[in-house]
This record gives sequence, structure tokens and C-alpha cells, in this order.
Amino acid sequence: MMKTETILPPDAAVYGVIMNDPASVSRLGEAALQPPYKGLPAAPVLYIKPRNTWAPDGGAVRLPAGERTVEIGAVIGLRMGRDAARLRPESALDAVDACLLAADLSLPHADYYRPAIRQKCFDGALPMRLLPPRAVRELPSLVLRTWIDGARRDERRLADLLRAPARLLADVTEFMTLRQGDVLLTGVVYRSPEARTGSAVRVEVPGLARLEFTVETEEEPA
Repeated sequence: MMKTETILPPDAAVYGVIMNDPASVSRLGEAALQPPYKGLPAAPVLYIKPRNTWAPDGGAVRLPAGERTVEIGAVIGLRMGRDAARLRPESALDAVDACLLAADLSLPHADYYRPAIRQKCFDGALPMRLLPPRAVRELPSLVLRTWIDGARRDERRLADLLRAPARLLADVTEFMTLRQGDVLLTGVVYRSPEARTGSAVRVEVPGLARLEFTVETEEEPA
């Protein structure tokens, strides 16, 4: 089992992205045009997955007490090999030294407007592992599949992202610096497949790597 310390330095930051795929836009539907949103985002919408969420491949994810379901957001992460600001799309991937396969976990919730800290930042909510080095140059062709209890529940292609990885990096680093070791997740799907307590989950990039974990729930306090 690879520890998270071998994937990310302790002072790294991991940023997630929402609304970067057609399915999310479609599922949010008319709500995206109503207050408080009043339209689709003009720039990447980010959130943070703090260090307490980082978890290695092959373990058990424990949901907060009382929770029984969790959304499994299969995603690719871009790890920065150097500090990066104001990258250009045509060369942005030169700043990436590795790709991660991750499951960005979230307790089900409907409101994007208020920060979903409890739902997205519980302990162990980001199982991850490194992909082979060739994944960086193969990003446009990567496919993500999600399996829950042996059944394939989702398949998505990075080619379908609204902002491709290089464009996403350029747009984010236009207004903030990504430091060496930081990770930018390329975007999860709104209302991703749900697993339940007791489920066995597998997220994979066929031909490259798989990430596996089980889902449990913390015991209720006495």
C-alpha cells in the first residue's frame, strides 16, 4: 500500500473543480440560471480537499456517524512539478510532473451555493494513487470507470471535459499560483454514483491503474 506521504508533500494543497463536464451542467439544469447562481460559472469553481481527506489505495473509508451513502467522484489529479502562475494552455502540462487517480468522495447534497465542507471534507474523503508517468501525455485519451460491488456504475472520458486539463490549468493559474506538489483535480460529476456502507469500490483507468477501497460508517457515539 502506498502511503499518501509518497504521493504528496505534507504542505501540498489539493483543489477540486465542479461544473467542468456536460453531465453536471445538464443535471443542475434550470437551477443554474436562478438565484443565487444566475448563470453558469465564467471561471473555474474550486474547493479544497484538506490533508485530513487524503487516503491511500486499498483501505477503508469511514463515513461520519449516521451516514450510510457517499458519492464516488472518479477523477484525475494533476500534480505540479514546480510553482506555476499564468500558464499558457499550449505549455501548461509542462508544469505537471505526475497524474493521480482519485475518488473524490462527497456526502450527497443538493446545494452548490454554500460551501459543502462537512460533505466533502470528512476524514478519508480522497483515496488516491499515482498513475504511471505516461499518463501525463495520454491525458486526452484517458477513460475513468467506477465499479461498485462488482457492477460498473459509470464511465467518463477526459476528452469530454468542458475545460481540458491544459486549459483548466491556464485558467486557474491566471488568478492563483499553484505551488510545487499541489494537485488540481480536473473535475467531478454532479450527482456521481452512490455507494453504501459495506460496499466495495473500484475506480480505474483501464490499462493503467485501479484504486480500491471499502466503505464503512463510524460507530455512533455512546
